[in-house]
Amino acid sequence: MFLIDMFNKKTVMPTPDAALPGRAEPLPTSEFHFVNGQPLKGPYPDHLHVAYFGMGCFWGAERLFWTLPGVWVTAVGYQGGLTPNPTYHETTTGLTGHAEVVKVVYDPSVVSYEALLKTFFEQHDPTQGMRQGNDVGTTYRSALYTTRPEQLEKAKAARQAFQKALDDAGRNAKITTEIASAEEFYYAEDYHQQYLAKNPGGYCGLKGTGVSCPVGG
Repeated sequence: MFLIDMFNKKTVMPTPDAALPGRAEPLPTSEFHFVNGQPLKGPYPDHLHVAYFGMGCFWGAERLFWTLPGVWVTAVGYQGGLTPNPTYHETTTGLTGHAEVVKVVYDPSVVSYEALLKTFFEQHDPTQGMRQGNDVGTTYRSALYTTRPEQLEKAKAARQAFQKALDDAGRNAKITTEIASAEEFYYAEDYHQQYLAKNPGGYCGLKGTGVSCPVGG
């Protein structure tokens, strides 16, 4: 019974009164991106845009985005929850409400938001609810958090287009991707930042559906 209760707790979003209290101070990280040397937390050039992508474990997802032309810098962290400045271990209890996400700072004159959405939908399975493969819990849910009204509209349109593509492919699965305007992003601990560049043999659980997303091509 205890094991069942713990499993259920991790796959159900917490209520505000049940959420962990967190802390006032942000977690320490390095100042610069381990791979490209850009400032991790800004300031960013004015012409760049920011978007957030939750695809399960953020290690592999961050590497996926930092390799794309037009992406200026990436960082991993926690978003969409209740607890301020949570630690990784706090998020894994299911009592913070956060998803693991990648912050993507990009040049829209080089890579469009639609192209980033195409990468997002094709490189993970957005139909799995509170999990991604063997990673189970609220932190591993599929999520898109937007910073501009046009991003929000395009994210919803892409979800609808990819749902049709899945239906046409006979997948018989409904997309569970959460789409919302971005709330505060909390940077994850330093060892999580650009993890797979620091640990090339580390875990990456990304696995797509094999269905093409008809946006951003």
